[in-house]
Amino acid sequence: MRQAVYHGDRRLSVIDVPETPPAAGQVRIDVAFTGICGTDLHILHGDMDQRVAVPAVLGHEMSGTVAEVGDGVDGWTPGEPVTVLPVLPCGDCTTCRAGHGHVCPRLTFIGIDSTGSMQQRWNVPARALVRLPADLDLAHGALVEPTAVAVHDVRRSALTSGEHAVVVGGGPVGLLIAVVARHAGGHVLIVEPNPRRRAVAERLGFATADPAGPDVAAAVHDWTGGDGAAVAFEVSGAAAAVATAVDCLAPRGRLVMVAIHAAPREVNLHRFFWRELTMLGARLYSADDMVTAVAMVASGRIPAADLITTVEPLHRVGDAFAALESGAGVMKVLLDCAGPR
Repeated sequence: MRQAVYHGDRRLSVIDVPETPPAAGQVRIDVAFTGICGTDLHILHGDMDQRVAVPAVLGHEMSGTVAEVGDGVDGWTPGEPVTVLPVLPCGDCTTCRAGHGHVCPRLTFIGIDSTGSMQQRWNVPARALVRLPADLDLAHGALVEPTAVAVHDVRRSALTSGEHAVVVGGGPVGLLIAVVARHAGGHVLIVEPNPRRRAVAERLGFATADPAGPDVAAAVHDWTGGDGAAVAFEVSGAAAAVATAVDCLAPRGRLVMVAIHAAPREVNLHRFFWRELTMLGARLYSADDMVTAVAMVASGRIPAADLITTVEPLHRVGDAFAALESGAGVMKVLLDCAGPR
């Protein structure tokens, strides 16, 4: 059985390891596809070495089928298509009891704090499994987890039908946020410097703006009839993008911080005071967000075929990470984890 391993210092390798049966309370999954996300890139860059114990198997955006169930597990049958809700809260703290387990201070995140899905077979707690429709393309099923991110972000924003929303960053998560926001009735504009990514967004019917072009805030002002946007999602992780998102907001607008900023950023607090703006953090997702994401992917509301631009076999994991890092029009990169065992 093969798995991709992160060794620290930007080093990845693929190794052969013995298969292990699922322990009590676990299910073994035949992994079909694993997506590479921005968090995985942060790990590769060393930004999370204080948290990730190396050597580590990364990956949490995935799809596969049940291969074997451990003792004490009911309700799952070999062959069933699944994905995983990688958020494992403690369940006992004040945050969990309030219903916010996704920000539990003692949260375990599968694929960061424990072994992830960049391998051919994967043992996970049965409570983490999420059932997928039997007829869903498993490549598309790997987009359920990032779609849950977008669902949570849009819910966090309290976007209502008819409001204008600006998404700063037109990568995979930014585009998913745009799709979910449009489904909620919002009018969406995507700010993205990469012309190929803008082309994908425009092909899907979104207005776009190039931050290197004319003043984005002025363009948003014109687009909204002079009002400014009710919501701005900062998805890029760039310092300049924070300022852009703030400048686009109407009075009493909401800024939703989606991207992971590895370094502190300057924020125009005077503008927050003057326009009574609100900043919201948006981290992870709940089980309800995941259920909604499954429905959106399965119904075709998520344009999965347009988002998946690169699929590499597991043994080419380095090339898959390089493709995503290049940003050359690449959207979602998947690892095909099936193959010779």
